[in-house]
Amino acid sequence: MSTTTTATQGRAAVPGPGGPADSPAAAPRVVRQRRRRPGLIALSVALIAAGGLSGALLFTESGQRSSVLVVARDVAVGATLTEADLAPASLALDPLVKAVPTTKKAGLVGQRAAVALKAGSLLSPGQITAVSLVKNGEQLVGVALKPSQLPASRLAPGQKVLIVSTPDPAQAGAAVSPGAGKSSEPAPAPKTLAATVVAVGVAAPATGVVVVDVAVPAADGPTLASRVATGAVALIVAAQEGGS
Repeated sequence: MSTTTTATQGRAAVPGPGGPADSPAAAPRVVRQRRRRPGLIALSVALIAAGGLSGALLFTESGQRSSVLVVARDVAVGATLTEADLAPASLALDPLVKAVPTTKKAGLVGQRAAVALKAGSLLSPGQITAVSLVKNGEQLVGVALKPSQLPASRLAPGQKVLIVSTPDPAQAGAAVSPGAGKSSEPAPAPKTLAATVVAVGVAAPATGVVVVDVAVPAADGPTLASRVATGAVALIVAAQEGGS
């Protein structure tokens, strides 16, 4: 009779050579290598190159700036330029832009504005003229006007106006016959004289009277001066060329 030996479930495990119980070995740490992204590297290189190019362009433009004149304050057409009307500025300009260098400022003082100049705008050679508003064959006459004798709109040198001869109140009253029941004949149209504004004075504080210098034909200068002395004149603005 053979005897069969069966291992029981409660038998203790035999310690291994490494310790009381064999523990599972830890997995080795794997160092992941970063992937190189060619697209990101190319983008970085492109941005660096663009920044360098922008800096080079900025340096080039700043080295090509020009010292030119700009309008420091509004100047009416025909007005005489003063030093306070012009200011220097350093600008990077296209070669096609016509500007006035600051070295010519002294020669511009005393000349006239050929067009209306706006503050902050770049001054160009065509905007300045040495031609006087009083042409050959004309005379300069000062016309003193009350506020009721001229428009409320501000006059400017070079503006075309009409000087109207208004009826003298004393003469108009003497021409009317007292007690006359019949209607009088219509009054003739007032005489007008075309003129060009050369300068506009400052209104007097007490009366508001403004003296406007106008250029008129030499033949009409004495007549206008005598009419102005009586105060029987008024000024109206003529229609602009091409206006309706």
